[in-house]
Amino acid sequence: MEGGAKQRWLPPGQSGWLPPGQSATGRFPVVGESAPPPEALDLDRWRLTIEGAVHQPIELGYDELLDRPQHDLTFDVHCVTGWSRRATTFTGLPLAEVVDLAGGPRPDARFVRFEAFSARGHDTSLPLPRALAECWLVHSVDGRALEPAHGWPLRVVTPSRYFYKSLKWVRRIDVLVDDRLGYWERESAYHNGADPWPGDQRFTTGSLRPAQAAAFRGATRFDRYRGRVLIGLDLRAWRPSSADLRRLQLKGCDLRDARLAQADLREANISLSDLRGADLSGADLRDADVEGADLRGADLRGADLRGAAASATRLVGARVERLRWAGVSGLLEDEEAWLAERAPSA
Repeated sequence: MEGGAKQRWLPPGQSGWLPPGQSATGRFPVVGESAPPPEALDLDRWRLTIEGAVHQPIELGYDELLDRPQHDLTFDVHCVTGWSRRATTFTGLPLAEVVDLAGGPRPDARFVRFEAFSARGHDTSLPLPRALAECWLVHSVDGRALEPAHGWPLRVVTPSRYFYKSLKWVRRIDVLVDDRLGYWERESAYHNGADPWPGDQRFTTGSLRPAQAAAFRGATRFDRYRGRVLIGLDLRAWRPSSADLRRLQLKGCDLRDARLAQADLREANISLSDLRGADLSGADLRDADVEGADLRGADLRGADLRGAAASATRLVGARVERLRWAGVSGLLEDEEAWLAERAPSA
């Protein structure tokens, strides 16, 4: 590929551009961690290691990467939380070129793992053929340097997968014989396939057996569940015995018509859950994660959403009188405009 070349990646066999369950946005919401540790931004000390099942493991400085010919790659970004940004152009170089600097993969290599400069040690993995065909290491977006919150000085992008397969602040590339599940795949049961187009590869399924789900639904205290990720529970019309739901992680759950008035949901994670028709009046959702949650028709009167993460959250049609929402991050354009008109005091 010649220096300065431009490439447009298109999903094979798709007539439209928006996968199931996604909402279009012109914004670029920040998701996941928003700040790396200081060493990730110190370019004098910054190093990228390529090791594992390669012929010549190497370590590269930032200038060594940027001195190589840089190219543009344009594709549609799809985040697992439910937003999609069309025709986003990143600048950098293909992963295959960098792996070639390490002598290329050994014959027994089958996967690639990316590790981040990250307080929680974020990582993710991909099959080797897909990684070499698709992944790029990029430093700029739409003609400007990435913001640190979006992965500067260097991040991975993988056009065909949900964006959690596009690791921020990459520091190490391991070529592997055997796969290792990444951070979000281990900790939040995100699907290791991460293909947006089938519509069913956001999470793996079934975090609790039916008897365990019934025990959760009828629990009078929730201390034992805090910090545990619960996926896809049927909690329709749920009336919890305790209002203390702090820090529960109820991802992709069916909470339609749940009775959660005055509930304490601070720092809870109800991302991608269906809360249509739920009663959340007076609920405390400060610093909660409601990304991708469907709150259309929910009762949010007098609720407190301050500081919540809300990328791709659906709110149009909710009852929002006296809703407090200062500091909410990630709202898409239409949702924010609708909410500002109906709850202007925030």
